[in-house]
Amino acid sequence: MTRILTRSDLQTVLDPASAMAALREGFRGDGRPPVAGQRVRTDLPFPGTATALIPGVLPGVDAYTVKVNAKFPGARPALRGVICLHSGRDGELLALMDSATVTAWRTGLAAALGTHVLAAPDPAGAAVLGVIGAGAQAELMVRGLRGVREFGDLVVYDTDAGRAAGFGSRHGGRALGSAAEVAAAADTVLLATWSRTPLLRLADTRPGQHFTTLGADEPGKQELSADLLEAAVLVVDDRELAAAMGALAAAGLPATAADATLGEILRGAHPGRPADAARTVYAPVGLPWQDLALAWAAYRRAERLGVGTTTDLLA
Repeated sequence: MTRILTRSDLQTVLDPASAMAALREGFRGDGRPPVAGQRVRTDLPFPGTATALIPGVLPGVDAYTVKVNAKFPGARPALRGVICLHSGRDGELLALMDSATVTAWRTGLAAALGTHVLAAPDPAGAAVLGVIGAGAQAELMVRGLRGVREFGDLVVYDTDAGRAAGFGSRHGGRALGSAAEVAAAADTVLLATWSRTPLLRLADTRPGQHFTTLGADEPGKQELSADLLEAAVLVVDDRELAAAMGALAAAGLPATAADATLGEILRGAHPGRPADAARTVYAPVGLPWQDLALAWAAYRRAERLGVGTTTDLLA
């Protein structure tokens, strides 16, 4: 039988703290996944792109994921698709689940983890958090971050002023009029947009700031300029993917421009932020195993609680 998990089902069974813990463990692995994940992306004869991430695998998990997404920037929601969770023993289709929800959770929470690891320590919890792009991934980043550290004020900018105001209201912050204004006010800046031109350049920033950029997850998308990336301690989730279709590719930089991966920092192979005076950037692309980390946790809890519906697709 195949369990079908909708957005509301997934919101019932997923928990930010346990999801972030699963992602942390995945990053802390030995850096050699059992099978290398692939990220396949193609243009369409429509105003969108098709993306597939295969396979999501993790040591110790007897299952794998295949994710297929449609990305249509002008639509709401802009991302729609499905994650197939298969048994590693016989290929049985264990679950079909809404990929937009899993993608937002794993992307936002992995970004929150990278941000927490790299942003300057703030024992007083007085740092200002900035958000550029007030969508679903920003929601999860803020939720995840506030689970591991405190912030003072929150400032947000979105091209949709109403959405920015709503985000600010939900999170106890205020909307500003531009990305540059957010960078001027904030100590830590989260970017999650569809931008194809840099929203921030080195001149818009100051030493000591941290930036997490989620928007550069496919060719042509860019949120941070090359001079900012080159001036910062730059951390990615996968060097080759970042250079092929992520922030490095958009800025015309090679894989060697990345100072470290998040996994290397969590395993202690790289020190991370070298000094309070440094700028740091976390620029992930998103990896297939992250889908499995959350999909497996969601499936197992849904099985225990009887959440979702089951069907025999072969009947």
